[in-house]
Amino acid sequence: MMKLTLAASALTTSGLSARASGLDDITALSALDLSRAIHDRNISCTEAMTAYLDRIDAVNPKINAIVSLRPREELLAEARQADAELAAGRSRGWLHGMPQAPKDLTATSDIVTTMGYRGLVQNRPKIDSALVQRTRAAGAIMIGKTNTPEFGLGSHTYNAVFGTTLNAWDQRFSAGGSSGGAAVALAAHMLPVADGSDMMGSLRNPAGWNNVYGFRPSMGRVPFGPGPEVFFQQLGYEGPMARNVADLAMLLATEAGYDPRMPLSLAGDGSEFAMPLRSEPGGARIGWLGDLDGYLPMQPGVLETCESALKIFEDMGCHVEPVRPDFALDRLWIAWVTLRSFLVSGGMAALYDTPKSRDLLKPEAIWEIETGRALTSSQIFAASVTRSAWHQEMLRLFDSYDYLALPTAQIFPFDAAEAWPTEIAGRQMDSYHRWMEVVIPGSMAGVPVLAVPAGFGPEGMPMGLQLMGRPRADRAVLELGHAYDMAQGFTARKSPLLA
Repeated sequence: MMKLTLAASALTTSGLSARASGLDDITALSALDLSRAIHDRNISCTEAMTAYLDRIDAVNPKINAIVSLRPREELLAEARQADAELAAGRSRGWLHGMPQAPKDLTATSDIVTTMGYRGLVQNRPKIDSALVQRTRAAGAIMIGKTNTPEFGLGSHTYNAVFGTTLNAWDQRFSAGGSSGGAAVALAAHMLPVADGSDMMGSLRNPAGWNNVYGFRPSMGRVPFGPGPEVFFQQLGYEGPMARNVADLAMLLATEAGYDPRMPLSLAGDGSEFAMPLRSEPGGARIGWLGDLDGYLPMQPGVLETCESALKIFEDMGCHVEPVRPDFALDRLWIAWVTLRSFLVSGGMAALYDTPKSRDLLKPEAIWEIETGRALTSSQIFAASVTRSAWHQEMLRLFDSYDYLALPTAQIFPFDAAEAWPTEIAGRQMDSYHRWMEVVIPGSMAGVPVLAVPAGFGPEGMPMGLQLMGRPRADRAVLELGHAYDMAQGFTARKSPLLA
C-alpha cells in the first residue's frame, strides 16, 4: 500500500505537462498526466484504449514495434471494466486502465512469449514474470508484446517470427535493441510507458536511437525472474523506458522492490522512486569518458553530438571534464565475452542439445553457446576477477566524479537490412556485438545507467548519452536526468510518423 499511496500523491501534484498537446490527442499526454486525467474522470479508460489502438493501427504497420496484439474487442471490454471500477471508487493503481505491452522476452501467462524464436510461437508461460505481475497490479491492461531480437541477442531488433522493427525517425534504419520494439512504440506514441531489459545496452541503445529515455537500474533493483537459475545471472536486468524522466521514475517505482523468489533482489518496495524528483543538479561533477581515449572507434559525429549535449549540463551548473579509466579495457572486453557466453550457453543448453530446436537458432545464438561451452572454470573465475577489479576502478573514479558519461552507441542507426555493423571508422568488428562495446563499462560495473536523448547527428538521426551513477544511487541518477529533461529541447522534436 505504501507504493500506491505515494503514487497517488505524485498524481495529485503532477499537473498537466506543458509538452502535452492537450486532451484532443490522448497519446501525446505523458503517462502521469494520462493517469491523472483518468483518475479525475476527464478521460475514460475506454477513450484512452481506443486512442492508443487507433494509433497502433495507423502507425505499427510501418515500423513493426507491437507484436502479438490482442483483439480490440477484448481490450475495450477490459477498459470498460476499468471504467466501472473507477466509477465504483476503486483504483488498481497509477496505471489503472492504461495500455501496456511487455517486451517479448518477459513472461506473460495470457499472451504468447516467443522471445523472437520460431520454436516458441505457441509458448504460454504458466506464470507472469515479476515485472509483469507488478505492472498488472498497478492497473495496466496488457495489449500485446514489444518486438525483440531472438532471445535478445544483438542490438538490432529482428527475428524470424515477426520480422524487423524499424527506427521511429527513418524506417530505412535499425531501431536498436534488444528493447527496440519498446523504444519505437514510445517514440511513435503507441504506449505511454514501456518496459525492457538490458544485458548489453538493450535499454540504452534503442532509447538513444529513438529519442526517448531508458534506465538500466542497479543490479538487483528490479527482480529478474522467476526462472530456473537465480544466483549466477547478474548481467541482464529489466527496467523502464519512457518519453520523460518523471514517467520513467514512476514506472521504476512499480517495478522495483525485493522479491524473495529472486534472492539477489535489493531490499525496499520501490516507493522512493514515486516521490517527486528534484530538478537542481547542484554543481554535479561529470566525468566524460568519450571514446575511452581512442580505445573505441566512433562514427564521425557521435562524440560531437554527445559533447553538445554535455554543454547543457554545464549550463545547468555541472562541471564536465574528460577522464580515462586506469584499466586495460581489452581485458574488460575479454571478461565480458566470457561471462556473457557462460550465461547464455547455460540458459540455452536444452535448445542446443535438441537437434530440432538447434536448427531453429540463429547463428549468433549458436556462437554464444559454443563459445560458452568451450570455456574452462578457470577462465570463468578469471573473468569474474576482472569484473571485480573493474568495479574497484569505477569506485575510484566516483571518488572524483558524481557521474560518468558515455555515448549510448558508437554509430548512428545503420541499415535495417544488415544483421550488424561489420566495421566502425575503418576498424573491423570481430563479433556480432563488438560494435556495442561502449555499453560494457556500465554493464560490468552493475551501476545505474540512464540513457538520455543527446540530439541529432549530421544526417538527422538521434543519438543518446549514458549517465552512470554510483552503485545503488538510482534516484540520484534519475534526478540528474530529470534536471536535464527539463533543460533539453530534443524531445520536443517528434517522430515524423506523428506528423
